[in-house]
Amino acid sequence: MGTEEIIDFTALGADIQLLIKESIVVREHSYSPYSKFKVGAAVLCDDGTIFTGCNVENASYPVGTCAERAAIVKAVSEGKRKFKALTVVADMGNNSSFVTPCGFCRQAMIEFGDIPIYLSSPDMKNVLKTTTRILLPRAFGLNNVNILQ
Repeated sequence: MGTEEIIDFTALGADIQLLIKESIVVREHSYSPYSKFKVGAAVLCDDGTIFTGCNVENASYPVGTCAERAAIVKAVSEGKRKFKALTVVADMGNNSSFVTPCGFCRQAMIEFGDIPIYLSSPDMKNVLKTTTRILLPRAFGLNNVNILQ
C-alpha cells in the first residue's frame, strides 16, 4: 500500500498543476444552491486528454452528481478508460482538512484502477497526493462479481 503526502503546488509536475487549475475553473460552474459547496474535478487520461466535472445538486439529494463522477463519466462517454491522475478542488473551510471524495466517488474511481489523486483548495498552496487504493482499501470490484461463473 502506498502513502499519502502533502506537496507544495509549485513542486508538482506541469501536467498536475494544469489539472488542478482546470478543476478550479470548472468548479465555478457548480450548481450547488443547497449546500453552497462548490467542487471541481479533472481527470487526465493516458493519452493526455483532460475531462472536467463539477458537482450538480438536486432538491432530491441522492439525485445529485459529484464532480469526480461527472469528470469520469465524461471521459468514459468519449471512450477513455485509462487514467493517469485525478484532481479534486474544494474549499477546506476553517478546519484546514483536505476534502476527500465521497464513498460513491471512491467506488467509481477504483473501477478504473489505482489512480493517483490530488486534493487541493482553490488557493493551490498545498496538495494532498493519495491514491484510490489508499482511499478505498479492500475495494469491491470485478473480482467480487461472480455473475458470469
